[in-house]
Amino acid sequence: MKAQDFDEKFDNGEDVTSYLDLSTVRRPGYEQRRINVDFPIWMIEALDREAARRECHSTVDH
Repeated sequence: MKAQDFDEKFDNGEDVTSYLDLSTVRRPGYEQRRINVDFPIWMIEALDREAARRECHSTVDH
């Protein structure tokens, strides 16, 4: 498809996602990275209480 045709479809509000290769999409600045942090026990307990209050699970390994 020519760029002009693609632009026209986009400008007309048509769904153009089928023309895109989404297998390599990335969002710069949003990559995840795992780190280890040591917190005092009182802070971990507070985080656990807040996670329970929000009905989500903490992933704290303690």
